[in-house]
Amino acid sequence: MHIALPLAITATLLPTMALAQAAGEPHSFSVTGQVPGGCVLGAPSLAAGALVNFRGLNGTTLQIDQIVDTENLSTSPASAEISLDANCSFPHTLRVESQNNGLWRTSERTAAAPEGFADAIPYHAAVHWASENLTFSADARSRRVTDGTIFVNHTATGAVLIRLDVDAGATNARANAPLVAGVYGDTLRITLEPQQ
Repeated sequence: MHIALPLAITATLLPTMALAQAAGEPHSFSVTGQVPGGCVLGAPSLAAGALVNFRGLNGTTLQIDQIVDTENLSTSPASAEISLDANCSFPHTLRVESQNNGLWRTSERTAAAPEGFADAIPYHAAVHWASENLTFSADARSRRVTDGTIFVNHTATGAVLIRLDVDAGATNARANAPLVAGVYGDTLRITLEPQQ
């Protein structure tokens, strides 16, 4: 019986030695994974030196420093350039949407401006993304949603650059019309989405 026990152990060790020798031989196997399509749009930041008559960027809010020219009570010029880091891993569109089609009085929504006065300020934006350009105007002729779109038929990574400009004396009444007192504002929405 003592002789049978070492044979049993030897028989058990032989397959292990054979496996150790086979482990040194190359084997190949496939590894797969799937990347879902998606777009990422980062937080806005101001471009260096591209700020005229704006206080700066507070989160996602830009505030004009002096909206009124004290000489004629009309619109003072203002401009800012904003950058947003972006990545899109499939063909997509970039949509720029103005909620109000201009800077409108936020404190008075129903009352019309008195004769000779203006109650909205037009502005325009130049947008650059993925070697494409869009000129976008919020003309303040009527309070409504207005938008513009860039179609990109490939993946893209980089920065979305937006330059906002308010012209001197620009109003919804006439050039250099005085502005009615109040708080003026608009929401400019930037969206990256799959092409439809």
